[in-house]
Formats: sequence, structure tokens, C-alpha cells
Amino acid sequence: MSKHPLWAPWRIEYVTGEKSGECIFCAAARGEGADGGLVLDRGRQCFAMLNSFPYASGHTMVVPYRHVGDLLSLGQEELGEIMQLAQRIVRALTAVMSPEGFNIGLNLGEAAGAGIAEHLHLHVVPRWAGDTNFMPVLAETNVLPQALEATRDALAAALAEVP
Repeated sequence: MSKHPLWAPWRIEYVTGEKSGECIFCAAARGEGADGGLVLDRGRQCFAMLNSFPYASGHTMVVPYRHVGDLLSLGQEELGEIMQLAQRIVRALTAVMSPEGFNIGLNLGEAAGAGIAEHLHLHVVPRWAGDTNFMPVLAETNVLPQALEATRDALAAALAEVP
């Protein structure tokens, strides 16, 4: 089997970029850092942002402003708003991308697969029949059909229409 390179220029910034050590979610909540421009929606307790390195186009995370990694430490308002924002994101993704389903969930702790275990975040991933192909299974590579900025612009416009 011959090997063919997959060009993914956006990843070089993550691989070679300077790591400040600051929580990316706390910086994004303030509109700062590399991910600050990916914030889609804001509530009083939580916000929603696109994932910089998504599993699928439209992969969004809903995050409490408060730096907390434990589900049991969230207050009732935070819990409610996480789900309300997730619902708004599902509506916007449905309007913009017409997914056939969603994966929505939390990875709590490093052992559960949390990449940033110290700041809880809910993943909202749109899915389509047959969207898992040989690339993620064999090559550990995801193919995204839309640029992150284009996804952000389309979802932000749709969220302006979502009650």
C-alpha cells in the first residue's frame, strides 16, 4: 500500500505554537487566545464555542465560565444553562448542516478521555449516516469538508435566528 500525505496546515499552529499554560476555555470566555474567535453564543453562566480540532464539521463545546472540572461542582443554573445552550446549538447545526443525528456528551477526567480535564465542557457533534469512514478508523485522521471560519460564520448567523 502506498502512502499519501494529507495536508492539514491548520494543525501546525497547535503542534508548534507556544503553549501559555492558561486554560483555553478561560481565555476563550474572555474572547482571548487562539480560540477566542470561535465563541458562538454566550449565556450568563456558560458559553458555546467551536472545537479548534473537531471530530466533525460543526463540533461545538458548551462550557461554563467558571473553571471547574467536576460535574458535581456545577450549580443548578450552570447545569440548566449548559443544556439550554446545547439545545440552541443543536437547532443552529440542524438549520445550517442538516445532520442526521448528534453525539452529545461529557468526558469527565483524563481516564474518560477528557483532553482538558480541569475545565468541564459538553461536546455537541453533528453526525451523518456513513460519516465514519476509513480515515479515522485506519489513518487516525478526520476529513472536514468545511473551513472552521465558514462553519463559525454560518452557525453564528443561524444562532441569531434561534429563540
